[in-house]
Amino acid sequence: MKKIWSIQIFLVILPKISVIRIMSTIQVRDKRFKVSIPEAEIKKRVKALAEQMSRDLAGKNPLFLSVLNGSFIFTADLMRAMTIPCEVSFVKLASYEGTTSTGKVREVIGINEDLKGRTVVIVEDIVESGTTMKRMIEQLGTRSPESVQICTLFFKPDKLKEALTLDYVAFEIPNDFIVGYGLDYDQAGRGLKDVYTLAEAPNPEMS
Repeated sequence: MKKIWSIQIFLVILPKISVIRIMSTIQVRDKRFKVSIPEAEIKKRVKALAEQMSRDLAGKNPLFLSVLNGSFIFTADLMRAMTIPCEVSFVKLASYEGTTSTGKVREVIGINEDLKGRTVVIVEDIVESGTTMKRMIEQLGTRSPESVQICTLFFKPDKLKEALTLDYVAFEIPNDFIVGYGLDYDQAGRGLKDVYTLAEAPNPEMS
């Protein structure tokens, strides 16, 4: 009697995902990115920044204003590393769609705290043209703070168009589009522990 072998083929349909990892590069939606700043380097720099700020702002109980959405991870790590009393609140300003800055800044979440006589530190994920910071500083100035300082995770000096004093800068970077550690590409990639740079040659609209 001949044996009849039965072969079953199972088709597994995976859910759609927005980030695919391939060695040191990742696919985020329709674009490929490569590692540019590893997690260990970020943590080391954030810790050093917190130590410097703790010395400079000792006795002032600074109020950190974290600019959502991109700076929430940076703010959390920075706050945990601070060695002095400090407070935190949040404001949301939007000027990005995809990889392109719209140049139009609008306040989505307002500031409810009394800023009169306070030492205020704006915590931003990235400063490029400076338009967002200029708009925010103008708004804060109407609330009579003692001082307003800027702390940014990333700074692109070649893109700066406004006259700004950046008090605390973790990394100066070239004019590349990046994702990870809170920064996104169309809302994808924020949870990546490392920072990744766009691997493709960007067109002018992406810078």
